[in-house]
Amino acid sequence: MEHIVEIKNIHKNFDHLEVLKGVNMHVDEGEVVSLIGKSGSGKSTLLRCINLLEIPDKGEILVFGENILQIKDIDLYRTKVGMCFQQFNLFNHMSVLKNCTIAQEKVLKLSSKEAEEKATYYLNKVGLGDFIHQSSGTLSGGQKQRVAIARALCMNPKIMLFDEPTSALDPEMVQEVLNVMKQLADDGLTMIVVTHEMRFAKDVSDRVIFMNEGIIEEEGSPDQIFNHPVSDNTKSFLQHILF
Repeated sequence: MEHIVEIKNIHKNFDHLEVLKGVNMHVDEGEVVSLIGKSGSGKSTLLRCINLLEIPDKGEILVFGENILQIKDIDLYRTKVGMCFQQFNLFNHMSVLKNCTIAQEKVLKLSSKEAEEKATYYLNKVGLGDFIHQSSGTLSGGQKQRVAIARALCMNPKIMLFDEPTSALDPEMVQEVLNVMKQLADDGLTMIVVTHEMRFAKDVSDRVIFMNEGIIEEEGSPDQIFNHPVSDNTKSFLQHILF
């Protein structure tokens, strides 16, 4: 089976700091892959390279068999590879509905009616159908993140990238976002998730990747990583974060 994402020997430096040191990984269709590890281990940088928010210094990233480092239309590429960030990135002065229609109209060239129908569908899917005309700036953090997820889904992505989507949320709001992500996983959406939520990584992932100092130190099923880790660094990380 052909991997829908294949990362080959990716290196990334910021000035003299080497953040990614030859990363190799793959993701198959319908897989949920969680990236875990300490802050500064390269997880978010790797995700940003997949979405072309950062350009690697060396290596290849193949998505659907195409080397994305050579593509010309990045906006079109990002309709296939959606991304949700820690800080939501909503237009707070716009309504919830407008946040979810603007890119559809500009990038996908849909009519206002088509865009609104699709936005309403996905806002209902994330439990925010009653909020479509509310100003985004008045929402709670958990609601904003669910709007951000709905907005990304409106672009018909084949892959969703999540960069610590719950880290900016109050504890009581975390679960509402994780529930939406779990539903997407159950629906078969391919997902790559950078997360500190170990319960999510354990319960929802097909595969867990532990990154350490710019490399993939260990990967395997959730059972392997959480119950039978091999690397001392993996064991140490889990011991600190789970206890």
